[in-house]
Amino acid sequence: MAEPIAIVPDEVLTGEAVALDVQPLGFFLRALGALIDVLVAVGLTLLLAWVSGWMLGQNVVDPGASSILSILVIVVVTIVLPTTVETLTRGRSLGRLAVGGRIVRADGGAAGFRQALIRALVGVLEIWMTLGAIALLVGAFTPRSQRLGDLMAGTYSQRTRTPPLPPNAPLLPPALGEWSQVADVTRLPDRVARRCAQFVRQADRMEPGSRLRQAALLAAEVRPFLSPVPAVDAETLVRAAVAVRRDREYRALLLEDERVGSLLRRTATVPRGFPER
Repeated sequence: MAEPIAIVPDEVLTGEAVALDVQPLGFFLRALGALIDVLVAVGLTLLLAWVSGWMLGQNVVDPGASSILSILVIVVVTIVLPTTVETLTRGRSLGRLAVGGRIVRADGGAAGFRQALIRALVGVLEIWMTLGAIALLVGAFTPRSQRLGDLMAGTYSQRTRTPPLPPNAPLLPPALGEWSQVADVTRLPDRVARRCAQFVRQADRMEPGSRLRQAALLAAEVRPFLSPVPAVDAETLVRAAVAVRRDREYRALLLEDERVGSLLRRTATVPRGFPER
């Protein structure tokens, strides 16, 4: 019996049972994007209302059609325009571009016309008729900050701006090349190794005094687990321990990958048995 697939809150399970690590847009960023869209819509409403008033004043249209123009402006701004923009831009809008968000389906796929129309129709109630109160209340208590329209359409706002990649890890100091060949770092605890790696990544941005103190504290924790201990300063010792541990773990992963590839190739070349007569 196959084991169940565990999905963490920040993962999306596709139709092929592949878990995608995606980040939903936060509540406050999404609220800011919605506010920008609402302000744009209000400005467009005022512009269309002015155009409608000018047309009525110039007798371009029948004065009895003023109510029809008002309804048409409201429908265009609240339903037609949001649906069209989301459909053509695959879930984007001016506000979402500003905050780095995009509306996608629950399985991570691009939202289409049906999802955009449902969101726009429900948005008339939760955004315009209640001044956004329902959207804020529902979004504050849903895991992905989904408003009522998202829950009905099966969508959420995905973060499109990913954080920058961390800088490359520093190389082993050249003076410790021979030491790295015989150094034993296997006893170094994972918690100490993580703190050392974090220090190495941030050392160049630290104040000199704080950098020296932190390096001394970490070196004191590292020395009991290194053999032999090189005669170097505290920061060089920490950097060397991190580099050696990283390089050896990387080589172990490469060897494991080679073993798996060799096993797969060997399995593929084994001739199949002849069918029974």
